[in-house]
Amino acid sequence: MGAETVALIGPSGAGKSSLLRSVAGLERPHGGRVALGDELWFDAARRVHVAPERRKTGYLPQDYGLFPHLTVAANVRFAGRVDRPDLLDRVGVAHLASARPGQLSGGERQRVALARALARNPRVLLLDEPFGALDAITRRQVRDELGLLLAELKLPSLLVTHSFDDAAALAHRIGVIDHGRLVQLTTASELLRSPANALVAGLTGANVLRGTAVPTAAGSTVRLAGGGELTSAARAEGPVQVAVYPWELEFEDPRFSPVTDVVRSVGHEHGHLVIHLSRFLVQADRSGPGTSLVAGQVAGLRAAPDDVRILSDAG
Repeated sequence: MGAETVALIGPSGAGKSSLLRSVAGLERPHGGRVALGDELWFDAARRVHVAPERRKTGYLPQDYGLFPHLTVAANVRFAGRVDRPDLLDRVGVAHLASARPGQLSGGERQRVALARALARNPRVLLLDEPFGALDAITRRQVRDELGLLLAELKLPSLLVTHSFDDAAALAHRIGVIDHGRLVQLTTASELLRSPANALVAGLTGANVLRGTAVPTAAGSTVRLAGGGELTSAARAEGPVQVAVYPWELEFEDPRFSPVTDVVRSVGHEHGHLVIHLSRFLVQADRSGPGTSLVAGQVAGLRAAPDDVRILSDAG
């Protein structure tokens, strides 16, 4: 794994947090092996299970796990057995050393929990939903700060999150887990370019639709289950699922469009126009043709054939 950050995403109950806790030694898997370099921490076949306190991990749980009766400085001291004003300063909470967790904001508690995880001088950092308790504004700020810190620490890190955006911002590679199985492990850009299946496509924000593919000389025409059709550069035949991302769809005159949909709402998000339709989500430029759309209107849509991905798990 080297000094890279790997993020794990997947639906609730997929096994992401269990995997993290197994690495930390807080859960004992039914099978498999856990090792850091040549240091073996768990091996089911050989009945090896190294106790959590003997594993050099820095673990940040979902609820941060701070002791409410201890000060910030004492919480960090508990992990490292010595005062660590340097860590408090590094994560930006030195001025809160004498405060207790109940007096802190969500972002401040997260920073304290991170300092406590680092106080063990870990060889690997484990982060379980580190932004789950934060509001949108604080989330982005703390995420940016964590990204800078991870780059500075050069520690191998394993991050669990429900958000593909968080994973893409922080991780060198992203693993998608479903029912305890690793479905795909690659870079964020590769997940977007070639999602392994409908689950991966959905988690990365794609519109996923069912249809029937008819081969053509240039690829396939996919007749969508809800009506209309999309053209794909990939060749397929029979029942399929297709994925196309919101920013890859463009509006056109519905009278001449091969696929139409009804507008449900029009809004703005992160500088883009976001249009929710009955079957599609579209992200468009705020100065583009989508600005004139209103709820209840029929819109025409098109996508370039190279952007219409036919997924491996058909209907």
